[in-house]
Amino acid sequence: MSDKYDSIRGLNRPQYEDLPPMAIRDRAAQFSPFAAVVGYGEAVVETARLTDDRIDLQVDAAYELDLSLAKIREHLSEKPHVRVRYFVPDERKAGGRYVVKEGALRKIDEFENVLIFSDGTKVPVSEIRSADLIV
Repeated sequence: MSDKYDSIRGLNRPQYEDLPPMAIRDRAAQFSPFAAVVGYGEAVVETARLTDDRIDLQVDAAYELDLSLAKIREHLSEKPHVRVRYFVPDERKAGGRYVVKEGALRKIDEFENVLIFSDGTKVPVSEIRSADLIV
């Protein structure tokens, strides 16, 4: 059986005296920046990125958290060193991640309902899942 490419199938690629042959690796690199669908790679990475679900506090855990925050509030004038674990919602997809912040607490803003650390970090009280006073 023959096809229309039989006449050129055994030929080598052209060679030029003034231009040395390019290495196979370099030839392949010419085409690597090409993306048929712009943004597709980023979309695949974003889709594969995992997020955590927000955990709703049970009654007992909410009570413990209230006690911990009350204890922290008692020591607020001393700029206590605290550790809080809180949820940060994801900006692009459902869910988010849990973050632990540890540091000196400067203020509890009752109006905005946030903890304000000495470095300026604000942690919404509604997102806190645990809080500990570090002695």
